[in-house]
Amino acid sequence: MTIKLDFSKASIEGLVLAKVGNPSRDEPFQTSKQIFEVDDEDQPTLSNIFLRPFKSFSLIGQKFHHHNALDQHEVNSCASSIFEKPDELLEKGCQIAKRLHTKSTHPNIKSGDLCISLIKGVLAGEEEVEAICILKSESVTPFLSISAQDGDLQLNTEHGINPEKIDKGCLIVNQFSRKGFYVLTFDRGSSESRFWVRDFLNVIAIPDNALLSKKVAEMAVSAVAESKELTDQDDASPPWEVNESAKEALAYFDNKKHFSLAEFEEQALRTPAAKAAFREKKKQLEEESGVALEEKFDISPKDVSKAKKLMKSVLKLDTGVEIRLKPKVVSNPDKILEKGYDEEKKMNFIKVYFNKENP
Repeated sequence: MTIKLDFSKASIEGLVLAKVGNPSRDEPFQTSKQIFEVDDEDQPTLSNIFLRPFKSFSLIGQKFHHHNALDQHEVNSCASSIFEKPDELLEKGCQIAKRLHTKSTHPNIKSGDLCISLIKGVLAGEEEVEAICILKSESVTPFLSISAQDGDLQLNTEHGINPEKIDKGCLIVNQFSRKGFYVLTFDRGSSESRFWVRDFLNVIAIPDNALLSKKVAEMAVSAVAESKELTDQDDASPPWEVNESAKEALAYFDNKKHFSLAEFEEQALRTPAAKAAFREKKKQLEEESGVALEEKFDISPKDVSKAKKLMKSVLKLDTGVEIRLKPKVVSNPDKILEKGYDEEKKMNFIKVYFNKENP
């Protein structure tokens, strides 16, 4: 689910700061003792830095989830308290930071600086709402500044947070509070440890037609490619053969308004290997997201088309040669590529046609 958010009039009402270490390495944990107030002249700069990552169209709407009840979800409860009583920002912000600290025990989790802010003036559609922004930076960047001192200029070296390299973030929008709020997250770190989204925040995607269309189409492309490679282990399929099968799978969505899982498996996933690979990916996605994919939903054509970006574009050969195809070639390779077998050398070959070399 996607809500159009407008941050043009947003402002930071207050900040809770924390240094969050890894308990398994006996790293320290410290929180601010009072709310940090942002000066008026710094509002435009800081608001832009804090909210810019959440302007990405690739972020998917999520919500807090608890296996028993939402009122037992710690971050959800803290957010509810802050929205109801903004003067509890310090107490509840420190509680959120403490939760992050206790969840940061994996050896790969880095220590970092945490900022928790209450944002006002966010437009969600046509409604003005509040939001809570949580940002974690796991690295510091050296930077130089020149300042005037005693009638001369001095060069100073300092270390600080690079706004372009904030590692993790969460924006909790005060919408759909009874269902777990509307939440956006990002994590630029390793995908091996999903502690930020799963362990710390415990959010799940909000399933809607756009998300379901996108995920099913992506899994279909991936499953077809995977099954093709398993079938042709001794003779690696070139991208255009894999993509032809993927295009056939995506053709199911053409001129259709409604999706049926049973019909899709029968018409689009034509081989047992492709069906098995798709079911395995569906099971994995459901386990990771905590959301069961519906067997019937309305198709969103524009989200299906995004799956085409996953089509195979690189062919790696055992001779050390790699052939990389641009999108227009991936979709129509027959005009310039030809595959064959050389009886004399007992080797496969690929012939490439072209008019001239590009500089």
